[in-house]
Amino acid sequence: GPLVESGGGSVQPGGSLRLSCALSDGTFNMYAMAWYRQAPGKQRELVAAISSAGSINYADSVKGRFTISADSAKTTVYLQMNTLKPEDTAVYYCNRGLYSRGTYWPGDYWAQGTQVTVSS
Repeated sequence: GPLVESGGGSVQPGGSLRLSCALSDGTFNMYAMAWYRQAPGKQRELVAAISSAGSINYADSVKGRFTISADSAKTTVYLQMNTLKPEDTAVYYCNRGLYSRGTYWPGDYWAQGTQVTVSS
């Protein structure tokens, strides 16, 4: 697909990880990008979203700890995750969608997913 993730892995509580999502078919100038996560037995949830204009949303559970950003060419989106907690353990997915009136609307394109495990 057009979205390729990298990063993830295992880290101790309090540690940091950085996820990257590269768009292989161009930029997200006409779209928005988001990171979702899905823990075992739970529904997939929105973690952070960024519009092409730079508007950003975060889930309450990650505010102040996670940062979503994009490169200036809008070809790669990042998720910097600091002060990680065991409850952050999940498979993280990058998505390309739309952003309207402060709400992110997921599109059909999902990255392959990358495992993040926070454990001592």
